[in-house]
Amino acid sequence: MKPLLPWLQANWDHLNRYIQQNRIPQALLISGHRGLGKLHLATQFAYSLLCTQPQADGLSCGHCASCLLLEAETHPDFINIRPEEQGKTISIDQIRRLITQLTLKPQFEAYRVVIINPAEQMTRSAANAFLKCLEEPTERTVLVLMTDKPGKLPATIVSRCQKLAVATPDKGIVVDWLKQQAVQDEPEILLNLAQGAPLLARQYGNDETVKLRNQCFKAWMSLAKQQGNPVVIAESWQKLPEFSLLVFWMTSWVIDLIKSAYQTQTEYLYNPDLDSPLKALAQQLELKGLFRLYDLLLLSRQRLDTQINKQLMLEEILIQWSEINLSK
Repeated sequence: MKPLLPWLQANWDHLNRYIQQNRIPQALLISGHRGLGKLHLATQFAYSLLCTQPQADGLSCGHCASCLLLEAETHPDFINIRPEEQGKTISIDQIRRLITQLTLKPQFEAYRVVIINPAEQMTRSAANAFLKCLEEPTERTVLVLMTDKPGKLPATIVSRCQKLAVATPDKGIVVDWLKQQAVQDEPEILLNLAQGAPLLARQYGNDETVKLRNQCFKAWMSLAKQQGNPVVIAESWQKLPEFSLLVFWMTSWVIDLIKSAYQTQTEYLYNPDLDSPLKALAQQLELKGLFRLYDLLLLSRQRLDTQINKQLMLEEILIQWSEINLSK
């Protein structure tokens, strides 16, 4: 198991108290934004519960028979439930197979741990079937649910779980950690793009996300100067792999324009490295138009999980952005 991520220490202390006091929850819901390390935390908890020789701080030893089985991904009492394909749901058949597994006793003397990630991806029928696991818990079994979107989980499931919320960590801790990771871009810029999520910031530093953001911003600004075509740009953007990230970028640019119109200091912008063009443009635009575009972007973000036509959605956003700049 990799070392505990530094910003998760307080969360780990909370989980370790469960172990030390022998008050292991039958169901635990770990929530928090994407990229905070929830899976790392949940896996560490599982490893510690299954380890036969845990360390003084409660972390797994890494060399006992259970730890070696976990490392080889062959431990019979560690079960991972996740979508069978990326972007798909957790089906009722998966939950039915889990229920069948849970009718048997754990094969070792410690606990059996089930991690369901992401829990909100269970279909309605799967979630209803999963309630049976919560209402009729089996011997020495710990169910760990993970979610970025706790509001999408049925209240009947949430109410039956102990809860642990992973908060966005202190910026200073994460910046120091990112510097140790030898990322290619400025840690502060990466952290702003990742909305404070350290693991996302590291990912963005390794896959040239800042470069892609800058290319999209250049196209966005070309529309402000009436030098681009909204339909052409929408056609190229809808092919981008991180589509939800693109919508967030546009939202952050509009927010920064509104903040700049009110003379907000650069350090409080989502994109402080883009402050010069944003502040210059903000003085020329009508705030009412920016607020209307902001409302449209918020609505678009809510529609991302639906079957909406991405091309048409982008065209609507970019055409409205272009029209705001026509009236300046």
